[in-house]
Amino acid sequence: MSGFDWPGLMRVALRGLRLHPRDFWQLTPAELLMMLGEGAADAPMGRARLEELAQAYPDNLERKA
Repeated sequence: MSGFDWPGLMRVALRGLRLHPRDFWQLTPAELLMMLGEGAADAPMGRARLEELAQAYPDNLERKA
């Protein structure tokens, strides 16, 4: 497979995360990225923020004939 730096990923997993090689190869890419801190984003928008935006930008549901 191209596009992956397998030696680099293995170094980070084995040395940095101290994973056993067996455990590294059992991880999914998503699990490995999560362990490396990737994808750590802000929490999804809450209900209060959604309602605030809905009031600020109401839908125009009137149809023009």
